[in-house]
Amino acid sequence: MRMLGISVYPEQSDYDSDRKYLDLAHKYGYERVFTSLLQLKDDNGEDILSKFKKVVDYANSLGMKVIVDINPALFTDLEIKYDDLKFFSDLNVWGLRLDEGFSGLEEAQMTRNPYGLKIELNMSRGTHYLDQIMDYAPNSDNLLGCHNFYPQSYTGLSENIFNEYSKGYRQFNIHSAAFVSSHVATMGPWPVSEGLPTLESDRNRPVASQVNHLLLSNQVDDVIVGNAYASEEELKSIASAFKAPEPFLQVNFGSKMNETERKIALDEIQLYRGDASAYLLRSTMSRIKYKNESIPAHDQNGKFQRGDVIIVNDDYARYKGELQIALCEFPNDGKRNVVGRLTESDLPLLDYVKPWSSFKLIEA
Repeated sequence: MRMLGISVYPEQSDYDSDRKYLDLAHKYGYERVFTSLLQLKDDNGEDILSKFKKVVDYANSLGMKVIVDINPALFTDLEIKYDDLKFFSDLNVWGLRLDEGFSGLEEAQMTRNPYGLKIELNMSRGTHYLDQIMDYAPNSDNLLGCHNFYPQSYTGLSENIFNEYSKGYRQFNIHSAAFVSSHVATMGPWPVSEGLPTLESDRNRPVASQVNHLLLSNQVDDVIVGNAYASEEELKSIASAFKAPEPFLQVNFGSKMNETERKIALDEIQLYRGDASAYLLRSTMSRIKYKNESIPAHDQNGKFQRGDVIIVNDDYARYKGELQIALCEFPNDGKRNVVGRLTESDLPLLDYVKPWSSFKLIEA
């Protein structure tokens, strides 16, 4: 089952602020919590650990599942052996995320721990890391994947790498996650505040569009807000996009759109016809429902541009009422009205809408 998540950083915050943030996220249906233990390397580690434990206990009291980020160096610092994970069981966490991994054998053995702890792999490592682990027959019920987030601008994953590195997790049916970034949060594991998305293209995108991006990619299950604290408005918007029955694309509509066109664009679930054209995404059911409605011609000048939202008008009788989205530039024949245009943030998401998939349009 897919889950929404948030991140907290107890070593940088105070308990009351983290508790309020957990309460707020829980109110909107967030179910998992990411935090990092990578900062437990100094002489004050024990005190910091007690702060973590208090926050973990509160998250558990809300029924939320906490995963802590660690690496092999931290195992050494805390004198923990990979074949004895009692430390993490005593910390009452749901699982541990391996920011850096071992050789494959250790990860597989960790999934067979007696505490039922989840072992979450760093999906952004790529190479044949997952294959190496699967060769050692892990307990796949305890194996998860989660991408990195990237504090520094222009260092997030490209679309191609994200899709390529995620593919293996889909093939092995391993539950997976990636991060989106709040635009008001300032806290992360490191002293950089340039956002914490997995995909670089998401860094400046509205939060709902980031969620739609990950959902439309169909490469991960869970969505986690990487930085803290997201605003209540952002948490609500992310949850709304995540739980929507259909993914949606945001549109800036023109002033000449009439009431019938508005109903076709906004009230209907759009289904991308499978006999797809290179020029147009076609959603045709509306031409049956609205066949008796009048759709006078308007906005007939210039050429159609990729991302234009179009409705066929009265001058194309058989096809009148059909909603289309231009996939490339082509001449305006006067039989189609441009009623709006995908927002700049959502225009790139058009690549992820595939034939026979359904989606909604919403007003930006």
